[in-house]
Amino acid sequence: MTLAEGVRLVEEALAAGVSFRGVLTSRSLAENYRGGELVGDLAAHAVPIQEVSDRDLAQVAATETPQGVVAIIEHPRFDLSQIEPQQRQPILILDGVQDPGNVGTLLRTAFALGSPGVLLLKGTADVTNPKTLRAAAGASFRLPVTTVTDEELARWLQRTGAKLWVSDASGTPLRRLNPPSHLAVVVGNEGAGVRPALAGLAEHRVAIPLARGAESLNVAVAAGIILHEVKSDI
Repeated sequence: MTLAEGVRLVEEALAAGVSFRGVLTSRSLAENYRGGELVGDLAAHAVPIQEVSDRDLAQVAATETPQGVVAIIEHPRFDLSQIEPQQRQPILILDGVQDPGNVGTLLRTAFALGSPGVLLLKGTADVTNPKTLRAAAGASFRLPVTTVTDEELARWLQRTGAKLWVSDASGTPLRRLNPPSHLAVVVGNEGAGVRPALAGLAEHRVAIPLARGAESLNVAVAAGIILHEVKSDI
């Protein structure tokens, strides 16, 4: 179980059919139209609701300015067998991406660009981290995501026939490559990049050409560009 905080995130969890254990609401939540609608929707789904003071809710909330609602949810769990690369829809793999906000943004980006799923390798922030959940904006409730070991990834690649591309600033410019029909794209740690052991499994190291003087891109921005370009070219 984990906490989902904020009106939008709780709305997304409800719409995705996530299982709720209970919800805390502040007395001020129902004073605005959207908050009142959410309380009504939660009640209609028989979700246990406990109203508390704004001060008490603030003690539970992880944000500095709580929106008046915190839910205890059972985050969806997915199995590796549920994640398969598809034509024009690459799998995204995160290798040691430590910042929860980056991980959440990566999940949101992968979902928006039609990726069938995301694989998390060691050192990557937990998908249930409150900051990850907020940055994902509900994507992690709908997008299959699971944690795997290097060995499990190697077996998965062999089983699915997917080719592995690794994001690397010194790699081949993305536009020079023809994406295979079944592809998995790896982005790495914000500072160190993808681990050498994992890069050894890759068919290509790919780079996004940058303007002179630009050193790098945020990992989530880089992943979004690669996924979009690859999807367009397949």
